[in-house]
Amino acid sequence: MYQKYVIIGNLGADPELRYTPGGQAYTQFSLAANREWTNDTGEEQKETTWFRVVVWGKQAETCHEYLSKGRRVLVEGERLRVSPYLKRDGQPAASLELTARTVRFMDSKGPNGSPLPEATGEGITTGSEQDEFPF
Repeated sequence: MYQKYVIIGNLGADPELRYTPGGQAYTQFSLAANREWTNDTGEEQKETTWFRVVVWGKQAETCHEYLSKGRRVLVEGERLRVSPYLKRDGQPAASLELTARTVRFMDSKGPNGSPLPEATGEGITTGSEQDEFPF
């Protein structure tokens, strides 16, 4: 069985780059995915779902270098870990962790005005190469 998750959102904080004892790079960042709609009574509603994203290898280093709080990204992953817990008020909740396979930078320009690359498992690509979809 194959599962694929695609999430578009904004970083909640700057990515944190770390290394395993074996020297493998990994980056973690929080990602806020927003949903907006109008309910039956005409009131606008908004819901934010937070994900913890983990990126490995070369793309982890690229994400750490180019991304910062507030940047918009599209994350594709195949592994979603749900960890249930109880909030302080006793209500049930869940922590969502997505292991990324690909991170696409949705912002067109970096902090210094240069184009942002794309961080993928296959390497780094830029603008025109992102326009084609693999399906």
